[in-house]
Amino acid sequence: MRLLIVLGGGGHTTEMLKLVDLLGPEYEYHYLLVKEVSFSRDRITRKGQIHQIRRPRGMYDSVPVSIYNSLVALAQIATILVKVRPAAVVGCGPAVSVLASALGKLVGAKAIYVETGSRVRTLSLSGKIMYHFADLFFVQWPPLKDRYLKAIYAGRL
Repeated sequence: MRLLIVLGGGGHTTEMLKLVDLLGPEYEYHYLLVKEVSFSRDRITRKGQIHQIRRPRGMYDSVPVSIYNSLVALAQIATILVKVRPAAVVGCGPAVSVLASALGKLVGAKAIYVETGSRVRTLSLSGKIMYHFADLFFVQWPPLKDRYLKAIYAGRL
């Protein structure tokens, strides 16, 4: 089974790579990461093809720049999804997870989202969006499971 793992920066990458380690070697991994976060690439321990895209939204980008970058990123993600044909897109946290998951669903992939462990009582913006269309939606704290009935609590990464 082919999985597209979306890596963000910092803690998001740590959580996703820990999940990949837990899933083990029986999957074919593909990694999607933004070019501007090169340290994510260096932390990958389980082999797989790496796909890089433009960052869809920077913290200090103006609205027009964010729109332009998001459209470019969407085109890049679409190309990757058509080429890779993953069974699922797995993400945690960053906006690129939302874009990749939404497009992935359009080409028949399942969307699996893991809310970042830093969210204890409320969902992140990405989590609030993904909650509505993810096929599997995991949280890492019991209070979130109590608040969001569709959520699955399976412990912390």
